[in-house]
Amino acid sequence: MTADLPGFTFLTAGKVRDLYAPEGHDDLLLLVADDRVSAFDQVLSRPIPGRAALLTRLTRWWFDRLPEVPNHLADADDVVVPAEVADRSMLVERLSMHPVECVVRAYVTGSGYAEYRRTGSISGVPLPEGLQDGDRLPEPIFTPAYKAEQGEHDENIPFEKVVDLVGAETAEALRATSLAVFARATALAEAKGVLLADTKLEFGDDEQGRLVLADEVLTPDSSRYWDAAAYAEGRRGVSFDKQIIRDWLAAHWDGHGTPPDLPDEIVQRTADRYRELVDLLPA
Repeated sequence: MTADLPGFTFLTAGKVRDLYAPEGHDDLLLLVADDRVSAFDQVLSRPIPGRAALLTRLTRWWFDRLPEVPNHLADADDVVVPAEVADRSMLVERLSMHPVECVVRAYVTGSGYAEYRRTGSISGVPLPEGLQDGDRLPEPIFTPAYKAEQGEHDENIPFEKVVDLVGAETAEALRATSLAVFARATALAEAKGVLLADTKLEFGDDEQGRLVLADEVLTPDSSRYWDAAAYAEGRRGVSFDKQIIRDWLAAHWDGHGTPPDLPDEIVQRTADRYRELVDLLPA
């Protein structure tokens, strides 16, 4: 599913994006998103039309609204991104990535709710008793996960494990920066009638040792976005993200082996919800 891009060397394919190296620039990468989609740590056989361009547009919009947080976007006058991938790619700085998924949650739902029901906590963060699926937490919490290899499940870990992985100073910076990004994004989203239930952020260090926000940011693939009006009416989980796919898979797949093909209706509904969110937030 990768493309042959003149002036770029293909490096590797991830779940839903590919990496290329621009010739003559060892310090840069071209991050190319694809319409393929993943759920439950599995890449699905059916792509979501237009997904890559929509999520890339939204990531760039969020970077523009987080000027206080360094990000990995780069410019090079002699690097020409091919037109065939221009709307779904980002020229970025090479970073030393941290092996931690920086998850922030304002509501208890999804895998976090499942863990809460088992343990009364998420990633070692104790929570009040009696919470129901979709309840808002007293305040957003940092619930990191260890990055798994492709095809494996990310592992929720306590903050102390993050300290072991990256050191105390970097761990504190990851937590503080993630919570600050989440607070800023929450305010902007709620002003548009959208609730940011949770998100997953990734960071790396640049050559100067500066903490840099990387990869896709606050997209409906890395976040849960809910309709605020529906939530106020008691209709929880009316989402603008790929929850449609998760729900269908949960009802039609036991989690073992190869996931089934998504039906046309689910593909179209997911594409429509992505487009609705991207039209709503940057408006």
